[in-house]
Parts: sequence; C-alpha cells; structure tokens
Amino acid sequence: MNEQNFQKPNITAIICAAGKGNRAMLNENKMFAVMPNGKSVLENALYPFDCCERVSEIIITANEEDINKITEISKTLSKPCLVVLGGETRFESVENAVEKASGSALLIHDGARPYIAENAVNECIDALIKHKSAVLCAPCTDTIIELNDNGLIESSSRENKLLAQTPQCFYKKELITAYLKRQEGEVFTDEAGLYSKYIEKPYPVVFNGNNKKLTHPNDFLFSKNLKVGTGFDLHTLVKNRKLILGGIEIEHDKGLLGHSDADVLTHAVMDALLSALALRDIGYHFSDKNPEYKDISSMLLLQRVMQMVNEKGYKVNNLSAVIMAEKPKLSPYIPQITASLASALKVSESDIGITCTTTEKIGLVGREEGIAVSAFCSVVKKQ
Repeated sequence: MNEQNFQKPNITAIICAAGKGNRAMLNENKMFAVMPNGKSVLENALYPFDCCERVSEIIITANEEDINKITEISKTLSKPCLVVLGGETRFESVENAVEKASGSALLIHDGARPYIAENAVNECIDALIKHKSAVLCAPCTDTIIELNDNGLIESSSRENKLLAQTPQCFYKKELITAYLKRQEGEVFTDEAGLYSKYIEKPYPVVFNGNNKKLTHPNDFLFSKNLKVGTGFDLHTLVKNRKLILGGIEIEHDKGLLGHSDADVLTHAVMDALLSALALRDIGYHFSDKNPEYKDISSMLLLQRVMQMVNEKGYKVNNLSAVIMAEKPKLSPYIPQITASLASALKVSESDIGITCTTTEKIGLVGREEGIAVSAFCSVVKKQ
C-alpha cells in the first residue's frame, strides 16, 4: 500500500450506541444516563469526535427503540451526522455503519466510553496514518488468567498483554475486505480481531488516561446518587464589623453586614447544599427574624445544614466557589479558608476549589460596597 495516499484521509467516526445496556440495570438505555457535567453518556462520548478537526463526519448506530432519541442528540453536533439502525450484535451494527460511511478511514468507538479524550483520538489518527491501523489499548495492571478445558488455571501472566479499547481505526477498503473474507459463523468481539485475522496485525496505541467502558450498575453511581446544587449570596460592607469568610477572619477596615456573622461564603455554600437536596434555603431554616441566630457563627449553621445532608443519606462530594470582591486581596487567605471548609464539609482539601475575582470596578462589588459569592456543591449518596 502506498502510504503517501493515506496522509490526510477523510475520516468517519462510528459511535456504537445500538445496544440495550441491560447489564447496567437502569430504567433506560445507559447511553442516556446523565453524568455529573449534565450531559448524557452518549453526548460525552461524541464530544471529542465532534471537536476533532480531523473527523469529517459522525455515524451513530442505534436500536429501533432509541433511534428517535439518538437522532435528536445527533442534531446538536456541529459535524454532519447520520444515525443508522444497528444489527443484532455490535459487530453487525458496525458493519451497517461502515456501508454508510463516506470517509476513506474509520474511527470506531463505543458510545459507552464517555471519558475518551480528544488527544487520544488524535493519537489514534496519527498511528493510523503511520501504521495503517490503530487500536487504543490500556496497560494491563492485573494478571491475566487463562483457563484450560476443565475450568482450571492453565497460565497467568501480564507480560506482552494489553486491554483492547476503542477507538479502533482502519481504512474502509481494508475493513470491507476483512468483512468479505469472514467465514460463516465466525464471531469477533471487535474489529481488531477481524482485521488481525484477515488483513494484518493492527498497531496498538497505549493510552494511560481514563477510557473506562460503563457496563455494570456500579459504573453508574454518578447517575443515580450524585446531586448538584448552586448557591449565591451578597452582603454589604460596613464599618465596625468583622470580615469573616469560610469561618476565617480577614484583616480589613470593613466587615459584612448581616443578622449572623454575615459570612457570605459560608451562606452561599449552605444554600448550594440545601439546593442540591431540594431543602429550601438558609432564609427558610435560619430566619433573620429569629433572635437565636443574632451574630451566630455561620460555621455553626453549616454544621446544622450538614446534619440535614446526612439525614438525607448523602455526603459532600466537592465544592467550587468564586468570591467576588474588589478589596481586600483574598488570595493569601485561600489555603486557610479551604482548610476550614474542608473540615466542616468532611472532604479533602483537594475537593474544595475557591477562586477570587473582582468585578473591574463595576457595580456594588466594584465600588467596594459589598462582597458576593457564587457556589456549586455536589453531594453523593452514602454507600
């Protein structure tokens, strides 16, 4: 084969989504399970191919029951996209898609692998151009056991062994040739096996990143048990008040006005937690008309909110918050604030992301009349 003819192939990405996903034991096809970023499994699997400039079209295989829903998802893509009806097996579904592909080269990917990164896609394309084929593989960290005919261990090793994943990349003409050579009754679990038998040994692209295939119920805990909430608060700055943020006293000539200690950061965090579990807001639970909460530490109120979270059977997963303040300069205090909130929320400091910004002299914050905070929290069901 003249390699020069294959330097810039017209590439079709085939995304396999025709299965039912019964092993996931969800109420719907696992392709539609919503991930923490708010997108479905299938949408996340499609995204890197839609972004990749080297991919010219996308084909998605779908079963008859889900074809309308998948067609609606396909309409959100920026690239030309065709949805084709799959076959009885994944192998047959891919064969159906190959027949419809206009590209001279094919990237075949499982829709149940939503973590695939664009750089992995590009590595596969590079290998395809250089070696005429490419199969994304993961290093084998566990030892592979081979059984004999009696079901006993015959051998065990991980030397020279990789775990086959997707994308699997081939030139269309060669893959069609392999399909034509396939013997009746032969079963292949992927295209790499077919290509290896009838064309040549495919080239492995070893990738260390997360490319997990979602299959079993435990793979979908994010869908069933993760909830996300948002909170926002703003307090005015006045003289003769302490400035408290995240339970940490900040040196400044002004403090925040409020019924409690007016810790605007902790208030936004509490509202985000309550929002995640549909528990109303802090004004509902801790009214500023109640003298019990006069000048109370907001960290004590956060403890009560955490009790509500725990009573619902959840725990905090992570926190992200942005503090909007013209003055004072808050960056030196971020490590202390992070440690304080991590302790209160019972999470690692690495699960707390606090950023600071100004509003470029615009508005109440820009005029140094107040401080605002926007916070996002996720909580996860306790196991």
